[in-house]
Amino acid sequence: MDPTSDNLMIIPWKELDSETLDNLIESFVLREGTDYGEQERSLEQKVKDVRRQLASGDAVLVWSELHETVNIMPRGQFNG
Repeated sequence: MDPTSDNLMIIPWKELDSETLDNLIESFVLREGTDYGEQERSLEQKVKDVRRQLASGDAVLVWSELHETVNIMPRGQFNG
């Protein structure tokens, strides 16, 4: 395997335990530091937003073989 390539694989989020998925989403939301403008959103609201994006297919849960990490990204950015 080329060490400079980042082999990415979509993880079927529906197959994960609900608590595990929530933990992954919470971790993602907390590290993103996204600015929501003047109206701050609660962690619970942000988690629901990301879960909704996964359900609609707008976002995907991705495993990076190179970094051995899980991330959530817009489907359009996935190059696996």
